[in-house]
Amino acid sequence: MSNVHPAFEPITSAEIESLGVRVEEYRHRRTGAQHLHIAADNPENVFMVALRTVPHDSSGVAHILEHTALCGSDKYPVRDPFFMMIRRSLNTFMNALTSSDWTAYPFASQNRKDFDNLLDVYLDAVFFARLDPLDFAQEGHRLEFKEPENADSDLVFKGVVFNEMKGAMSSVTSQLWQTLSKYLFPTTTYHFNSGGEPADIPDLTYEQLVEFYRSHYHPSNAIFMTFGDIEAAEHQAVFEEKALHKFDPLQKTIAVGREKNYLAPVKVEEYYPLPGDESQSEKTHIVLGWLLGDVTDLEQALTAHLLAGVLLDNSASPLMRLLETTELGQSPSPLIGLDDSQRELVFVCGIEGSEADRADTLEQEVLKVLEEVAEKGVPYEQVAAALHQLELQQREIGGDGFPYGLQLILTALTGATHRGDAIGLLNIDSTLEKLREQIKDPKFIADAARKLLLENQHRVRLVLAPDSEMANRADEAEKARLAEIKSRLTDGEKQQIIQTAKALAERQQRKDDESILPKVGVEDIPPELPKVEGEEVLVSPVAEGAKHQQKVTRYSAGTNGLVYQQLIATLPEFTDEERLLLPYYTQVLSELGVGDKNYLQVQQWQAAVAGSLHGFTSHRTDLDNLHNQSGHFILSGKALAANQAALSELMQATMEQVRFDELSRIKELLLQTLARREQSVVGSGHALAMAAASAGFNRAAFEGHEQGGLLGLRQLKSLMRTLDNEAGLESMAEKFRTIHHKISGSQRQFLVIGEEERLESFTQALQPLVNEATVAREPASAPFTPRKVEEVWLANSQVNFCAKAYPTVPMSHEDAPALAVLGGFLRNGYLHRTIREQGGAYGGGASHDVNIGAFRFFSYRDPRMAETLQDFDDSIGWLLNESHEDSQVEEAILGVIGSMDKPGSPAGEAKKAFHSNLYGRTHAVRQAFRKKVSEVTLDDLQRVGKTYLQPENASTAVVTGSQGREAGIELGLKVEALSQESNAEAVEAGRAEPSAEKAQP
Repeated sequence: MSNVHPAFEPITSAEIESLGVRVEEYRHRRTGAQHLHIAADNPENVFMVALRTVPHDSSGVAHILEHTALCGSDKYPVRDPFFMMIRRSLNTFMNALTSSDWTAYPFASQNRKDFDNLLDVYLDAVFFARLDPLDFAQEGHRLEFKEPENADSDLVFKGVVFNEMKGAMSSVTSQLWQTLSKYLFPTTTYHFNSGGEPADIPDLTYEQLVEFYRSHYHPSNAIFMTFGDIEAAEHQAVFEEKALHKFDPLQKTIAVGREKNYLAPVKVEEYYPLPGDESQSEKTHIVLGWLLGDVTDLEQALTAHLLAGVLLDNSASPLMRLLETTELGQSPSPLIGLDDSQRELVFVCGIEGSEADRADTLEQEVLKVLEEVAEKGVPYEQVAAALHQLELQQREIGGDGFPYGLQLILTALTGATHRGDAIGLLNIDSTLEKLREQIKDPKFIADAARKLLLENQHRVRLVLAPDSEMANRADEAEKARLAEIKSRLTDGEKQQIIQTAKALAERQQRKDDESILPKVGVEDIPPELPKVEGEEVLVSPVAEGAKHQQKVTRYSAGTNGLVYQQLIATLPEFTDEERLLLPYYTQVLSELGVGDKNYLQVQQWQAAVAGSLHGFTSHRTDLDNLHNQSGHFILSGKALAANQAALSELMQATMEQVRFDELSRIKELLLQTLARREQSVVGSGHALAMAAASAGFNRAAFEGHEQGGLLGLRQLKSLMRTLDNEAGLESMAEKFRTIHHKISGSQRQFLVIGEEERLESFTQALQPLVNEATVAREPASAPFTPRKVEEVWLANSQVNFCAKAYPTVPMSHEDAPALAVLGGFLRNGYLHRTIREQGGAYGGGASHDVNIGAFRFFSYRDPRMAETLQDFDDSIGWLLNESHEDSQVEEAILGVIGSMDKPGSPAGEAKKAFHSNLYGRTHAVRQAFRKKVSEVTLDDLQRVGKTYLQPENASTAVVTGSQGREAGIELGLKVEALSQESNAEAVEAGRAEPSAEKAQP
């Protein structure tokens, strides 16, 4: 183990060869605080401190405390040190997270000075938070008059978390999970919504918040976790000096107990709100959930993971096959699988797009499948394939979504939270080996299915049905509650509400002394953008005498025994209809049969040899011309290095022998795609609003909206109505064949990523994939007539997502670096304060997209609409008319360069470099852009703001619920709905114009 600070004692350590790390566990001698250190040869150091937080209601106390703790501390008594540090830092990750039984504060940085700065601020925020009542009012909840200084106006609830959870609980998937948890856990903390239920959040008092802080935010209840190349003792010295020496042991133990087991299965029916203009037919969710045992029992947990994999991993898995093919519903539930994030494992399966009266039949069919598995077992090959997937997950080095070190930390956190073997959750090789022996017994999986599921009486069947009046009743209940509160207010209490609103507004406008916070500056930025270099070679086809060759770009990377490879084909000329169907072609391609194998056999084949195989397309505009774009089809796979030849064979079969004759399978896959896209609207409403707002600028922007945005979702709904009969399905299959034929005939090149010593053999294994095309056929971009967008899109949401967009310039233009910096400048200096702090939205900001030439403002989970759109406009006035400091520009520059330099996984970095080069974004181009970003001045920002952010050039789009329809109409926005029927109703009501999407050039 590393050198240990005297204040800590070593507990245990383990080398984990499969991860290339050493894990060390320590305990603070005085307080008992736990320190888990993952020593790695990795300069991206990660810190996280987690507190066990166990709420006993749904008031959101843990969530609101997570927000409020970051609003000022003893050493840093400024209003918003967390967001201030985001812009004074080169962090690669900064956040705070509330889970069902812990609250965590993680960050990561590659810069040691920056890491030390952030560690100082985080430790003080967590253990010495000020918890100002005004911060509680801002972040949690408060009462305000609709007209803040008029006591005769209506009362309203405000607060960032209050609005955040209104948005979060607009998601049907969130409601489904929370409702299921309520019944699976009748007596423990998981019975409650740790994020907070909007109806319960106003019940939380400031005094309760402070008491929760005192009892939970203590080193004795804390888990310190670190990753990287800084030694444990160095971290411990800081922990001790900055925080731990000031505490005595906590005289209580915070823990989650085991749930009391049911003696018989429970059946419940509840409801979720559905907009009144949507049909309730086949909108019911039916799920079955089981508690499987303690998450800290590693062997049992991995057995449960293996069983879940055998049952659900792919379409050939017995339970997944039922859920995908049953006529009782449209597609598998979004909740299916095993959850290991809580004290006890939860296994869930079910369907969506069903009816309540089908619940008995579905339950019987699920139990019948489980009974068959328990009686007959599962072929060894399928069990081995599921274990193979577990091994791939263990070996793969991540880091593309968020830091790899943080992924490992979060994996270990569940064990640490419940005082189990945190290291064991990372070091699973010996348990995998034991499972490898156990699965040789045909009864192993059969016995697991019987014990964990069939004989397990702690089972809940939940039917979650739609209710078109539920949202209105909730709104009316909130209004009645506010009216009742107002009726009881004394004149003094009314004046107190007015004074609190005034004090909060003054506090939000106050300029704090940011100089007390540590910072990095432009001088701390590394001079060069990190560079990943590959090697280009030519590979010949297998056929003798063939003279043509195709390019392979290969990268040496530390992939821990995995290989990543891609087939890249230039997109050919497509008809308009084919172009619209392209996203659906790529989604079904690797999910169908090939040659003499049906899709079930192919799914088994994929599970045995590959970690993943999927198709997708990418598009980029030219560096200097937004109206010319090129695109590629990519078939991407990964596997253990030993399986690379088999992966290549699988990819070859997919490209040469894919079958489009499995019509019912095609329909199943498209229904699943529709379900996923509908579920994603509330979670990505800001991105969808920005795509809609910029859709009129150029063809690339329009296609983003048409294929991946709200317009595409509406068109997919229309498309599904054409697939209700055999003729419609056959027509769709034929169109997919045509698309595939065109792509198969396009010139190819290849990407392969792996360890150096294997690259030559990997390259040779690609030979069967070389085709005869020798000329890349890049089609000319179709003409496009720009137009202005003024739209309000109606979705199932209790909050708004607002966007305003302005056409700008491509990456090579001299103004592009300044526009990139301008987004952060406006967010840091104006938008964060007005939209989040004052407006109560969960988030808001601005950014520049050089690929479509669009500068876009956005808000996220926003209670306001007109006021936010006005804030966007006012931020431009603030930019042009107010005085500013050079330090504000520097902070915005740090943000842009930090995002450019943010590291990914070894394989992810190679993929990023390859695809950037593919579209002319070479390292030299990106380095030159980065240098120009570092040289941006305040004059540059004001110049580009004045040039491009002109009111007459603005386009606007808002995603909202039915409650926002009238507000959108008052703003002159055209109402758009996510189904053609609803859109037609709006047209007949005179509230929208007929859809013009088919007439788009």
